[in-house]
Amino acid sequence: MSERPEIRELDDRTVDRIAAGEVVERPASAVKELVENALDADASSITVEVDAGGIDRIRVVDDGIGMTEEELRTAVRPHTTSKLRDASQLEAGIDTLGFRGEALHTIGAVSRTAITSKARDVSGAGTKLLLVGGEIETVEPAGPPTGTAVEVTDLFFNTPARRKYLKRKATEFDHVNTVVTRYALANPEVAFALEHDGREVFSTTGQGDLRATILAVYGREVARAMVSIEEVAEGPLEGITGYVSEPETTRSSPSYVSTFVNGRYVRSGTIRGAIVDAYGTQLAPDRYPFAVLDLSVPPETVDVNVHPRKTEVKFEEEAAIHEQIEGSVERALLDHGLIRASAPRGRSAPEETSVAPERDSEDEDDEHDRHRARTTKTGSTAEGGSRTDRPTESGGSAGGSANAERTGTDRPGADRESTPRTPERDESTQERFVATEQSTLDGSADAGAGPGVDEGFERLPGLRVLGQLRETYVVAESDDGLVLVDQHAADERVHYERLRDALSGETTTQALVEPVELELTAREAELFDAYAEALSRLGFSADREGRSARVRTVPTVFDATLPPELLRDALSECVSGDPGETVDATVDDLLSDLACYPAVTGNTSLAEGSVVELLSALDGCENPYACPHGRPTLIRVDSEELADRFERDYPGHH
Repeated sequence: MSERPEIRELDDRTVDRIAAGEVVERPASAVKELVENALDADASSITVEVDAGGIDRIRVVDDGIGMTEEELRTAVRPHTTSKLRDASQLEAGIDTLGFRGEALHTIGAVSRTAITSKARDVSGAGTKLLLVGGEIETVEPAGPPTGTAVEVTDLFFNTPARRKYLKRKATEFDHVNTVVTRYALANPEVAFALEHDGREVFSTTGQGDLRATILAVYGREVARAMVSIEEVAEGPLEGITGYVSEPETTRSSPSYVSTFVNGRYVRSGTIRGAIVDAYGTQLAPDRYPFAVLDLSVPPETVDVNVHPRKTEVKFEEEAAIHEQIEGSVERALLDHGLIRASAPRGRSAPEETSVAPERDSEDEDDEHDRHRARTTKTGSTAEGGSRTDRPTESGGSAGGSANAERTGTDRPGADRESTPRTPERDESTQERFVATEQSTLDGSADAGAGPGVDEGFERLPGLRVLGQLRETYVVAESDDGLVLVDQHAADERVHYERLRDALSGETTTQALVEPVELELTAREAELFDAYAEALSRLGFSADREGRSARVRTVPTVFDATLPPELLRDALSECVSGDPGETVDATVDDLLSDLACYPAVTGNTSLAEGSVVELLSALDGCENPYACPHGRPTLIRVDSEELADRFERDYPGHH
């Protein structure tokens, strides 16, 4: 018998390390806390300097109210703050960015932190304090200008496990860039400057002009495409102000949807979903607009204390806020003639194509033609309808067009050849996937083996297609139960393996008749330098000057030449989070994401033949059981589980 474990109180040093891990996960977390402190200190100018993505050094300088020596000594102790008096203030609502009194202490607990500060309107010298691993090492007089400068070096030097899991330097800086960009957008009256490895990434004027701030961080092309919103709202929100982009100015990632609540940057599926829904069918399924929206809400109706990093909020009236935001954005777009009015959601969608297990060929042809007519006429298989099923920040993104029945939106490759290319098959393999009247896929002798086989991957089981669920999942019957296939994940796998095989040798490129010049955001320009070699391996030949990239060649490994504009999306997809530093790892990350573009999306109705073609192509993959991002392509419910769920084992049943 083992000894009973002793319950003990953790020592202060261990508690500090744990708390630091919650608040400071990566360099961007430290930057966020320091920028918030500067803004709360009434700064009109904030400069952020980082080296090696913030892993080696972070320096944040502000011209705020500063601190005296006594105040500085107090500020680096745990849970000390000038912004919160007691718990009652939490209930009444927080009107400052910081309030927990953790930032300086927790950053200092996992780094070497030097803080130099001089209080505003206080005569005498300033103070420099050195904090190492949470302990004050030195305090001495200094002669800085009014304000505070915090320099953080050797982040996580005393927590090697956390430092080990930091990502590439370019990825870490991308997170830093995102933080500074969002606070610059939220505070156009403050002059922000961001430097990386001694180079200026962007700077803003601080003159209170939000469009000018957008110009500084996103460029002229985006700034010109922004539509203003300014409403005194009637509802749970008191006001909505900011900008959203025209439907044509988009990116493949939601990273450029910046939302704020009372000036605080927050991640909120409710807010982002409402913004996207306002565009209706004007956005392709894999695209997101640019947005900078600040929501004014009574502080007592929103909880900002639900997450250690204060990036998530909880609203009292989520549904009403969604409706209010969607209405405001939609009105702004309508006023500028950028979207058209539509029937109420759920009433304008035409009847969708069904995939039936038993149909004669004449019925199938008629259904196919009707589906074709709808996609040609409307540009989508379903006009209207909610887009809340869009991918999240941390998940795989939805792809482009379908295999045989492609939707007609402006997705990359929307006019490509309809049948996916698959590895060469012998005659017996082709025969195995001939659809009968019952849509049967005849499995081989080893069919039925599933994921988890160590030595290679088995063939798919024999399947009889029953139909489509929510225009997203193929429903099929196998010998031992029910199979659901995620059509997007399956098609992603097919395209990923085709792209990987095409790039296994020398990359084939298509030279453009004239180089195409693309304007980049500050973020994209910074990523360009870090991933130029990986982009070249993919077939994108380009050079950068300032915030412009001149694209000379594009890859030809897709069914058609990729548009040069896809370079910008490829840059965003470089920061997938893989900690490896090799070009090969980067290229593989990019292939996984670029495979989304030609892949059939969810909410796309498929004809029976398209389903059979998709399953046939999936069966030819090296690994047919997972998409390149690791999500399963299919799940199975065997006969025993079905019988158990329906309690078919009751006594006397045969």
